Formats: sequence, structure tokens, C-alpha cells
Amino acid sequence: MPTKKRQQVSSNRPWDPVGYSRAVRMGNLVEVAGTTAAAPDGTVIAPGDMYGQTRACLKIMLSAMAELGATPEDVIRTRMFLTDISRWEEAGRAHAEVFGEIKPASTMVEVSSFLDPGYLIEIEATAVCDS
Repeated sequence: MPTKKRQQVSSNRPWDPVGYSRAVRMGNLVEVAGTTAAAPDGTVIAPGDMYGQTRACLKIMLSAMAELGATPEDVIRTRMFLTDISRWEEAGRAHAEVFGEIKPASTMVEVSSFLDPGYLIEIEATAVCDS
């Protein structure tokens, strides 16, 4: 029976010591943890800008996925958590720039806050790779 090899990518962010990875691959499944628009030092990228933060989240996520051999086309699910759901169109526009043709199953919900109140959005993703 083949064994499943676990691969993981660190977020290289201040919160890594809590037992956290940006993304984990087990077999052909890749799970990307909630990703905010956080610079390596934890500061907010694009403060106040929902569209800019969404683009930053996606860029960070796609980079981690690529390290694990996954592409945007492999994504089957995204989950977007926004602190202000009335700004959904800004987040949706950035999401569509990456996933508009791929159309993964997607959820968007409002939450009260994140670790830093400057983060406006956090995104998770699930991908299934061919190999």
C-alpha cells in the first residue's frame, strides 16, 4: 500500500510558532490555510483597500500552492472571510481575475475581525492536483 507523503509550506510570518503552515499537500490534495494580506513581518499590505488586500492574499496563496505543485486550475474551492460584506464586489473582482474562468466552488461570509484589525479579508483554498 503506497504511503502518503506530507509536504508543507511555511507562511514565514510571526504566527508560525503556533503550529501553522500556509499550505499542506497530502497525496493529490492541497489545503491552503486562511491567508491575509500580511507582509513577512505581519504588517498589513494595502491598508484599507479590499481589492488590493484580496489580490495580495491570492498572490501569497498561489505562491505557496506552486511550491507544492498546484496551479490555479487545480483549485476546487475557495472561502473568503470579509470584515465588511458590503465590500464583496471589490473582493469578488480580484477573485475573478484569478478564478473567473476556473470557477471553483466559493463561499463569502462576513466575520467580526482578524488578528490585526487592518486585515479586511482572509482566504482559504482547496486544490486537487493530477499527480
